[in-house]
Amino acid sequence: MSQHEYIWSLNDLQRVPKNGRKVFTTFSCGGGSTMGYKLAGYDVIGNVEIDPQMMAIYRANHNPRFPFLMPIQQFKTIPDSDLPSELFDLDILDGSPPCSVFSTAGKREEKWGGEFHFREGQAKQRLDDLFFDYLDVVEKLRPKVAVAENVKGMILGNAKGYVKLVIERFNEIGYDVQLFILNAATMGVPQKRERVFFVARRRDLCLPKLVLNFNERPILYSEFRSGRGRPLDRGGKTYQRWLKRRPIDRDFGDIGQREEGKDSNFNTILIKDHKVANTLASNSWFVRYDEPYFISEQDIIRMQTFPQDYDFLDADVQYVCGMSVPPVMMKRIAQQIDAQWFSKLQ
Repeated sequence: MSQHEYIWSLNDLQRVPKNGRKVFTTFSCGGGSTMGYKLAGYDVIGNVEIDPQMMAIYRANHNPRFPFLMPIQQFKTIPDSDLPSELFDLDILDGSPPCSVFSTAGKREEKWGGEFHFREGQAKQRLDDLFFDYLDVVEKLRPKVAVAENVKGMILGNAKGYVKLVIERFNEIGYDVQLFILNAATMGVPQKRERVFFVARRRDLCLPKLVLNFNERPILYSEFRSGRGRPLDRGGKTYQRWLKRRPIDRDFGDIGQREEGKDSNFNTILIKDHKVANTLASNSWFVRYDEPYFISEQDIIRMQTFPQDYDFLDADVQYVCGMSVPPVMMKRIAQQIDAQWFSKLQ
């Protein structure tokens, strides 16, 4: 493995000592969480994924023993007798239910209760129900531990009522749950990415509360910067705005507000060598402050702590990375769950 933990390859997983713990993951997307568990020594035995393209990527890189290409609503209705017995002896059931309806960007409350295509080509779903579908699978499979990731917006404002219902459902099915707001920048990931993690332990195991405190050194953009991405179009508005940037500007929305009196293009972010990168999202763009270029795909892969040799097939690299939990972030959590809980059960 590289001297930098966030620069690694899939081959490195062969040298990770195994801890004997089994994980099954739902909403697996490109496999970010899966790689985090593997980096921590877990065996990820299968996945549920609705998107054929994401499942193809997952299969190509992880070769799961028990893959289920279907909506989670369909998976949870499969008779127990038709499922592999290993799924009823899990250490962790993982899941990151799609969370765009809780994002603080836009008028999120207007989306609650509606049905949407999370992505073109997928089935239309009520996105704010997906967490409860995940909880139905927790109740069905009864893992020792359940881990679910979501956006920070889920615990802000009116969404707090939703979280209360999630906690009540965990309690109802026999789990004690803790919520953690974690910043990837404190966990060895080179980006400021705040996420909420629900970590639930099965009550009959009588496990203590989990303690998660991370305080690793921030990783600046200059430390992993590589190559160049696409140049800005010299005849385009983005380039004209870039020419008017100032050191205080965080994104092109700041420039537009100052120069044109309108706050647009806020998801095109100025990235600076002496700063930690902002959250990598599937719909954001990073432009270098010191030259009119987007960042490189190599930068995106490193920023998300994906392996250097990951096969993205024909998918957009940033989409896959932006939709995933950074592997190193999940590795840190999984290591603590093993050290504080599973090692005590032996």
